[in-house]
Amino acid sequence: MKCRKKCGACCIAPSITTPFFGMPMGKPAGVKCIHLDYDMSCQLFGDFRRPALCEKFIPEKSFCGDSYREAYRNLKSLETLTKKNRLKKLSI
Repeated sequence: MKCRKKCGACCIAPSITTPFFGMPMGKPAGVKCIHLDYDMSCQLFGDFRRPALCEKFIPEKSFCGDSYREAYRNLKSLETLTKKNRLKKLSI
């Protein structure tokens, strides 16, 4: 699957907990990455400064669905599950 034009859900829904170029505190979930342009395209695509998390993300139907709203909802759910697992590990 190729990225849907003017989507950018993967650049908004998930958090990035490590610092990266332009966002030294990382990126909170639900906040638009500063490298997402007006056309909802990543300006760091192919750049060595792009976060590892973003580099590893591959668009798939199960994540991206059929629309921006579906993609955002799916990725937000994944973010919530990931956060719960991180918290669970901290409390053990």
